[in-house]
Amino acid sequence: MPIKIPNNLPATHILETENIFVMDADRAYAQDIRPLKILILNLMPIKSVTETQLLRLLGNTPLQVEVDFIYTRTYMPSHTSKDYLTEFYGTFDDVKNKNYDGFIITGAPIELLEFEEVAYWQELVEIMDWSKSHAWSTFHICWGAQAALYHHYGIPKYLMNEKLSGVYNHRLCVRHEKLLRGFDDEFFVPHSRYTEIRREDIEKVPALTILSESDEAGVYAVADLDNRLFFITGHAEYDPNTLQNEYERDVRAGLNPNVPQNYYPNDDPTEEPVVKWRSVAHLLFANWLNYYVYQETPYELESISSKSFFEGLGTRD
Repeated sequence: MPIKIPNNLPATHILETENIFVMDADRAYAQDIRPLKILILNLMPIKSVTETQLLRLLGNTPLQVEVDFIYTRTYMPSHTSKDYLTEFYGTFDDVKNKNYDGFIITGAPIELLEFEEVAYWQELVEIMDWSKSHAWSTFHICWGAQAALYHHYGIPKYLMNEKLSGVYNHRLCVRHEKLLRGFDDEFFVPHSRYTEIRREDIEKVPALTILSESDEAGVYAVADLDNRLFFITGHAEYDPNTLQNEYERDVRAGLNPNVPQNYYPNDDPTEEPVVKWRSVAHLLFANWLNYYVYQETPYELESISSKSFFEGLGTRD
């Protein structure tokens, strides 16, 4: 089934060349079907890249998906034009009276800042609190996962000795959880970050379950299953060349970065990267959409706002 996205979104052409069935708003209105409504808070500086990565995965399932994008009103991104945001994005004010089947909060390259130092932190806190009663399931990625774990459960992040960058082997910690249904016993996922969350802090919170981790990259997937909240520390959605682009950017900036691990053949950056995570990405997002959004969400989205759906989920004092 197609994914419905805004008319003229640049990602449309890329997805069509990959045989991802996209449908613009005009055609979607003519269909007599209730699509899954997904909201994406895109915190990445170059919006179009992250849009394409996520839409590629959301559009590769049998489900019809309708996507809205928002950005933070309290911080204007410097790498995306105001005209682009005006045409394809809204702000929280535009969606706060709506309900969604699913909500995605992306990462952001600001992890070296303390959470409270982030320019849009208070707005993000408001959005995360809103999501408890307006989105059936929320999927947090990388810094977005760290921010939500900190806000909802008081779990800190820790600065690592050096940037974690590469493609790492992971294992399942829970055998029969639906989010990871169909995953191999071992699988690969890219990571790119300076900070980490730790198993011992997560284990102090009874509501949280560690679904997957890596000896090298640490905790990968965490869930509050009762409230359908997922926290993913890696980047299965990355394109084949994303880690390479980041590495070359850091080289140009004089940061003397390490070569991303397990990414190039023989760790040689002159070679073409080898993709080991494409199937993982498609399965991860398809499982989330199918098992935690499509099969569980109320048909009448207005009923999501009932507080009974989210009893027991608190926030930090």
